[in-house]
Amino acid sequence: MNGESGMTDFNLAEFLPYRFSVVAQKMSREFESRYCDRFGIRVAEWRIVAHLSQTGAASMREIERRVDLHKSRVSRAARRLELAGYVSRKSDPGDNRLVELRLTAKGVDMMKELAPLASQYQEELLAKIGSGREGFDRAIGSLLGPDQ
Repeated sequence: MNGESGMTDFNLAEFLPYRFSVVAQKMSREFESRYCDRFGIRVAEWRIVAHLSQTGAASMREIERRVDLHKSRVSRAARRLELAGYVSRKSDPGDNRLVELRLTAKGVDMMKELAPLASQYQEELLAKIGSGREGFDRAIGSLLGPDQ
């Protein structure tokens, strides 16, 4: 770099992938601050327990795909959740690489407390979006595609 500014017309502050990433990280941190101290879990753990609360049980591979976390992050988060007593892990007898996770009673109880916190945070975010919610929902749905 030669120290020149404005070398291109590209504007990072207006680049949608960048903006979405910054907003997503900000929202994750804000929501995490509401549950981290109480339950000792972080964003990756939250995503896993939230997913399991919807599915009952899920393979590690399914979780990786659905919560958009790398295999190693899912594995570490699942281990922390297991050690904390929030999830149980069951390996496939025919293939130990296939692992299924399920919420324990303690995990279900935690989700009963977390769900209202999540709903409250969702309402706060929607209030910020205001009257543009329908258009926002359509745009997000279009960007996510049919699999989400």
